Amino acid sequence: MSKANLEIFSETLQAIAETDKDLYVVTSDSRGSGKLVQFGQKFPNQIVEVGIAEQNLVGVATGLAAMEKKAFAVSPACFLTARALEQIKNDVCYSDNSVKLIGISAGVSYGALGTTHHSLHDFAVLRAINNIIIVAPADNYETEEAIREATALDKPVYIRFGKKNMPSKLSSNQEYRRLSEVEGSRDKFSFGKGRVVREGSDLTFIATGETVLPAFEAAEKLAKENGIEATVVSMHTIKPLDTELITNLAQNRSPIVTVEEHSIYGGLGEAVGSFLMQNGFRNKFKIVGLPDEHTVSGSQTEIFEHYGISKDGLAEMALKISIEK
Repeated sequence: MSKANLEIFSETLQAIAETDKDLYVVTSDSRGSGKLVQFGQKFPNQIVEVGIAEQNLVGVATGLAAMEKKAFAVSPACFLTARALEQIKNDVCYSDNSVKLIGISAGVSYGALGTTHHSLHDFAVLRAINNIIIVAPADNYETEEAIREATALDKPVYIRFGKKNMPSKLSSNQEYRRLSEVEGSRDKFSFGKGRVVREGSDLTFIATGETVLPAFEAAEKLAKENGIEATVVSMHTIKPLDTELITNLAQNRSPIVTVEEHSIYGGLGEAVGSFLMQNGFRNKFKIVGLPDEHTVSGSQTEIFEHYGISKDGLAEMALKISIEK
């Protein structure tokens, strides 16, 4: 049964905290929206509430990390990576403190609350800062693996989550599998290594976070209705980027489409495009994301559909790029 990735995040933290009393969670009035109420009830001495004060949130988490605690700073992505950006840059990254920054309700998850609550900038601003890993899990499997790997890693990490229920695990065999049914190294999770969740030779979707699912669905639609077989990659790690995988995918010269719940500027698309251009690849290339305009209001699903980040929208765009000369 699929769950919101945030629920898996909370469950995984609780499982780790059962045996690791050095794990601490710091929240900015975000215990409820971060699915951390139960964590606080079970581990009241391992959670710190700072109120709506994101700079303080990062500062307290940094202090805990400096004392060799495993500190998770949890706050809405739009505020965490804007209001507290200086603290992230200087206290966490520059000072090399192993804080795990968790951006919740990321992208356009807040829907009708509008641009003030959308985080379409977080990849861009954090990619420009040295010494941080940037991750956006696509499904429940990637979420659990990301939290466990981040906990064990002595390095700053930013992980962003949306709010919708996501598949337990997107499968490279074109169906959803349970976590216990993992096969093949290409399906395994590791920071800096993209997951191939569907294979094809006519087109490649490179997506991240909650946009991997519509890319996967678009690939299925293209195969069924148009005979076009698309590879779908969950590029869960935006930084460091899996350039080895991108190189392998680009070598057959088929079109490449990137998909992200982020501005078309500064995110996954520009990272992939820059790599391709600088290394001599000339594949047809398209970035799908949020354009440089006042974002329309609505639910996440409505906003996705408006900007073509949907099964039908992505399939139509991919078909067009495939037949263009």
